[in-house]
Amino acid sequence: MGVPKFYRWISERYPCLSEVVKEHQIPEFDNLYLDMNGIIHQCSHPNDEDVHFRISEEKIFADIFHYLEVLFRIIKPRKVFFMAVDGVAPRAKMNQQRGRRFRSAKEAEEKIKKALDKGEVLPTEARFDSNCITPGTDFMARLQEQLKYFVHNKISTDKLWQNVHVYLSGHETPGEGEHKIMEFIRSENAKPGHNPNTRHCLYGLDADLIMLGLTSHEPNFSLLREEVRFGGKKSQKRITAPEETTFHLLHLSLMREYIDYEFSDLKNHIGSDYDLERIIDDWILMGFLVGNDFIPHLPHLHINHDALPLLYKTYISILPSVGGYLNENGHLNLRNFEKYLEKLAEFDREHFSEVFVDLKWFESKVGNKYLNEAAGLAAEKEAASKDPNKMEFEHINNSLVEDEEEEDDIFETEFRQYKRTYYMTKMGVDVVSDEFLAKQARCYVEGIQWILHYYYHGVQSWSWYYPYHYAPFLSDIRNISGLKLTFELGKPFMPFQQLLAVLPAASMELLPQCYRHLMTSESSPIIENYPLDFKTDLNGKQQEWEAVVLIPFIDERCLLAAMEPCNSKLTKEENARNCHTECIVYTYDSELDFTYTSSLPQLFPNIVHCHARQERIPMDAWQVPLDHVSRRIDRSALYFCGFPTLQHIRHKFYKKKSGVVVFQQSSRGENMILEILPSQGEMVCDDVAAQVLGKSVFVNWPHLEEARIIAVSDGETKFCLEEPPGVQRVYDRPSTPPPTKVICLSDKEQKDWVKDVQGITEHFLKRKGIVVTETYVVLYGQLLTGRKYVPKANGVVELEKQWAKQVLPFAYQTVVKDIKAFYSSLTSFKSLNELFPQATTVFMVGNPYYGAMGEVQDSSDVIKDGRVRVVFNVPHEPQLEPLIQNQHKYCVKYSPGYILASRLGITSYLVSRFSGSIFIGRGSKKNPCGEQRANVGLNLKFNKKNEEVPGYTKRTEKEWLYSAAVEELLAEYLDRFSEVFDSVSRNSHDDVFYEDDIWPGEDQNGAEKVAEITSWLKSHPVSSISRASCDLQVLDSAIVERIEEAVEKTKSTKKVRVTVKPHLLYRPLEQQQGVVPDPDAEYRLFDRVVNIRESFTVPLGLRGTVIGIKGAEREAEVLYEVLFDEEFAGGLIIRSSSPRGYRLPPCALINLSHGARADHISYKLTAIVKPQPVAGANFNSHRHLSGLNHSPRSPFIPTQVSGIGEGDFGLVVCQVKFSTGLMVHGPQCPSENDAKEKAAFFALQRLNSVGSSFPLPPPLYPGMGQIRPPPLGAMAPMFNQQGLPSIPVYLLSSIFLWALITVFM
Repeated sequence: MGVPKFYRWISERYPCLSEVVKEHQIPEFDNLYLDMNGIIHQCSHPNDEDVHFRISEEKIFADIFHYLEVLFRIIKPRKVFFMAVDGVAPRAKMNQQRGRRFRSAKEAEEKIKKALDKGEVLPTEARFDSNCITPGTDFMARLQEQLKYFVHNKISTDKLWQNVHVYLSGHETPGEGEHKIMEFIRSENAKPGHNPNTRHCLYGLDADLIMLGLTSHEPNFSLLREEVRFGGKKSQKRITAPEETTFHLLHLSLMREYIDYEFSDLKNHIGSDYDLERIIDDWILMGFLVGNDFIPHLPHLHINHDALPLLYKTYISILPSVGGYLNENGHLNLRNFEKYLEKLAEFDREHFSEVFVDLKWFESKVGNKYLNEAAGLAAEKEAASKDPNKMEFEHINNSLVEDEEEEDDIFETEFRQYKRTYYMTKMGVDVVSDEFLAKQARCYVEGIQWILHYYYHGVQSWSWYYPYHYAPFLSDIRNISGLKLTFELGKPFMPFQQLLAVLPAASMELLPQCYRHLMTSESSPIIENYPLDFKTDLNGKQQEWEAVVLIPFIDERCLLAAMEPCNSKLTKEENARNCHTECIVYTYDSELDFTYTSSLPQLFPNIVHCHARQERIPMDAWQVPLDHVSRRIDRSALYFCGFPTLQHIRHKFYKKKSGVVVFQQSSRGENMILEILPSQGEMVCDDVAAQVLGKSVFVNWPHLEEARIIAVSDGETKFCLEEPPGVQRVYDRPSTPPPTKVICLSDKEQKDWVKDVQGITEHFLKRKGIVVTETYVVLYGQLLTGRKYVPKANGVVELEKQWAKQVLPFAYQTVVKDIKAFYSSLTSFKSLNELFPQATTVFMVGNPYYGAMGEVQDSSDVIKDGRVRVVFNVPHEPQLEPLIQNQHKYCVKYSPGYILASRLGITSYLVSRFSGSIFIGRGSKKNPCGEQRANVGLNLKFNKKNEEVPGYTKRTEKEWLYSAAVEELLAEYLDRFSEVFDSVSRNSHDDVFYEDDIWPGEDQNGAEKVAEITSWLKSHPVSSISRASCDLQVLDSAIVERIEEAVEKTKSTKKVRVTVKPHLLYRPLEQQQGVVPDPDAEYRLFDRVVNIRESFTVPLGLRGTVIGIKGAEREAEVLYEVLFDEEFAGGLIIRSSSPRGYRLPPCALINLSHGARADHISYKLTAIVKPQPVAGANFNSHRHLSGLNHSPRSPFIPTQVSGIGEGDFGLVVCQVKFSTGLMVHGPQCPSENDAKEKAAFFALQRLNSVGSSFPLPPPLYPGMGQIRPPPLGAMAPMFNQQGLPSIPVYLLSSIFLWALITVFM
């Protein structure tokens, strides 16, 4: 159900409500619910404006599956995944469905006609008829089969899906998708063991989902939808790469608090009777009065004309006097509701008083009186005289006339006639009697009660519907308190009955053959239900899609009677489609193993080992009694991360027109402004630093994110953490104070501080509607990126928080401290055994084999020593160096516009204009015909959007540059249509050019010429090339093609077995998503990378090459365009010959080239321990496969690496390899510790022999003398019995690094 413009209105009024998020910012949810029809529509007909668009059914299914995977991956539900497709709807909904389908068929027909009139050649294949997305059609039956296959496949093959209950409520299960979801939520809420802190996420595009979510009274409930952009053209196509999609996460936790603020005045009037849960119920009821899918909106009550503030103001004024609330858990309190409507009815008179003057003026210009009271009464009197039952009405009206004559109340007379005219013209009645008005009032109130039941208790009548296209005036909804509103449940239509009830004749192919004649034959008893042409009425609205579709309502008895003779002609397959079935819940069962046969084996292969168990849910299983009350909120002090709240910071609130930016536009109405109250007492930088420096706090209120504070400044002084590079520690214990240094800011730094404050203040006000008041102290922090398992002593692992490298400023008064936060319900690993069990997939983040994917082997014998045995697959890398060196030969060369212009013999102005947009209108400049315009520009540059077309245009700081391909295209354009260039050149100041001005001759047809140009442009390959941000660094398609060739030549792989220190292994884990595996990695074009995310579109471990880099303000939002070595399902064509591209964030990749660069330029020693076997020991053939282990950050603690197979080892030797290739062998020693010590000092001795006067390292700290190596003959042991260094490693590091730099620089 949609409430037009409601979503935008509340987002503007409550600016913090809708949070724009990327994938990595979405919080953890228990349950994910999908209202599937939005996804089906988007994947099947993403752009109805394009009449050339065609799509195969197989492509639709594949796109739907891909998007379901995307949403599941993004949300990662912990317990429940619920997919709900619209089934047969209640009769009340069918009126709206019928109108929508008739309109869409008519619009499609008009668009096709318009295209043909222009001379456009349309594809011969049939276009996709979106009306087939209706229960009971062939398409929906096939889709249901594929959805079942999809669920079986994911549960059997995807670990993330195996821990959740997957519900599939298809088109055969009666009810709208979102309401089937709410039935499930209500039934869960009613269970005794329900957890009130369950976190719900409902994905859907309808604005009324806000109301549905609020009816649950669940505290942690969010709505997910794609980013909405208002005011522009319809989006061309949904982006299916999850990292690129911007989502809106609308938090009902904030909606509840904003509603509390909206009606806060009531607290002063009703005191302890104020109940937010009841206020929310009434707020939901008020939302229905501005229109929905079941009853029309009340006259002149439009959201964009401030209808909602009027409803709220009226509510606040009457509630203290009515002695209760309007909506009692889905039951309408008619007495209170009548009092509310009485007060609200004043709006009718106020609105009429505004138009009264205009009406009087209009009457003076028209011969007959526009609103003739006497004529209206005469017509009613004549009609009443024919019916004795109307005599009483005549008497009442006569007395009214006498009263009016006595009072001479012209205004009231005109007001009544104004309403009478409305009923006569809109509803086609001759007599507006009291009985008619009473029936109107009853129908409307009955509709409100039906909707309340529908939202709170489910369908209470399948057959009820509102029988009019228009609603009565507020002032005519009277005497309702005594009404008895009851509903008969009835039964839902069967699928074919609904098809015949809602489809137009244009879509008759979607019906079984035996029913089609009922839509087209003149002898059909229901032919009047399928008009080929019909009218629409905007009825006060502005957009055509909001108009009332004036088609007859379906008479259920006539419809079923007409269908009855045809029912016996249905085929067996059609009968199977025409039924209702239950919802199915799927779970993973490892003991179940069978083959699931695919109905589309050429696209989706059979599932050989299927482990999905299914159970059918009875259709009435989720019904709750009418007296069920949703469990009220658990107001615990626990903060659930990602679910914002307006608590924690003291503030006041008020409404003001502040132009807060929502959906990329300044809002037009009032915003709810939050003003942070100043803290009590003076804010001193020293005190603030003592509280927060080195600690974690929550920033970006109210959408709190955790951050580690590394500096505090008041604009003059700055307190900073003094940490070694790479250290990101939280100092949260009193026993370990943070290492701090204090500096005075320079003049430039003070100016930067002021800019930071200004930026924070403006962002909070313009985007969030928050006044931060004066800022005295700014905190500088690093945002939390995720958590990472870190090995500790004795085989223990801990999940530690990881922080971004980027430092951001935050105003101290917007920061929240000392709150208890709940993060994850996931099981954490405690030991190396749990983290690295046998057969686990891991990646190497140390050299050699940096980035290699491997599988953990049995490590029981080495895990006690803090080691893990792994077999790595090491592919041979393609040789890209020659290509990098010669890339200039293949790069597209770009030239300024004046160079192209001189070659083409035109002005640089024409090059600039034609490479962008050029609009041609109908008619002439002096006499334009309509608003229709055609864009005949090449559309190769987009200034406002800062976008270019790779291979054609490139933007620099100063100008646009163009490739030879643009020159060729312009030359062909100039040759074909030179008259367009002449016209644009002559009228360079015009924004729009006109057909008759360009082709003025009588024998010239401008419309045909424009159609010829647009057809030529569409046929050119450039029309299908995607554009890219000008901030994107890219490799041109010619280079990408050569990368593909180089990759094809390299396919071999070798296996190596090594024993590795665990901190050099990265295991793809859900808990670690968002963490960058190697934060030191820097990315460049041509870098080789590997995907390290599991259960993802890109297969785990697939390698590729970076062909594009898209920067962002936050490091976590940077995206890399990667050309992978192989094609994969869901891959994108990014300047490549096949779908093998994708765009990924840094947390999804390990940069193989960075590892190679680090290996080449590192000045650290690489310590390799090679065990020597005892003489005479037996070896098997595998023993020659040996490995090595290296930690670039800890080169002096080498690890033993054995070959495959086991044996006894005696003497041990250690080698030390310098980055220059120099190798130093230590002596043979009986133990590993001795070997390390001797090898290290042999290396130092070797360095010392290079120069005669080898200097020693400088003192590390004041007061500490120079460090000299002890003589080899009598040196103290450097490693203790446990293999740990007894001399601090940082001292050894300093000695060797200093020595290497000194000698080899």
